[in-house]
Amino acid sequence: MRYPFAIVMIALCAALFVGCGAEIGDECSLSSDCSPQGDRFCDSSSPGGYCTVIGCDYDTCPDNSVCIRFFSLAESNLTCSSDADCSADDLCTLSGYCMPRSAEFRFCMRTCDVGGDCRSGYECRDDQLMRDHGGEPVPKPGEGLPDKLPRFCAPAPIE
Repeated sequence: MRYPFAIVMIALCAALFVGCGAEIGDECSLSSDCSPQGDRFCDSSSPGGYCTVIGCDYDTCPDNSVCIRFFSLAESNLTCSSDADCSADDLCTLSGYCMPRSAEFRFCMRTCDVGGDCRSGYECRDDQLMRDHGGEPVPKPGEGLPDKLPRFCAPAPIE
């Protein structure tokens, strides 16, 4: 009788282990370090790797993370204060420049309140650091960015 019980317990423990994955922002080398189900990606271009979800949208990231958009192009010289100041194919960034929607990339990033919430080599980006170093929260559909932006952990610039 004990033998079948042991098999059930081992199977249950194995299922729980397989269901576990790293949290957004954790260190990684391979995407399988982030999630055995393949629903998270290891950004190996970040120092020590960074577990994330690619292509997120507003309010689709796991707990303790937020969807952040980055732009692959250098800033344009067309300034703006809202999306209405840009062409239909552009977005107005937090830094006040129109950028092509096609240059936008989105990632789930770990939220933070202070720098100590992020691992070594990472900074807790507030509004000013977002303007200086890039990245900004994806706004709720049909709305602009909120007055109080969620902060997130991102690689600190190398000085």
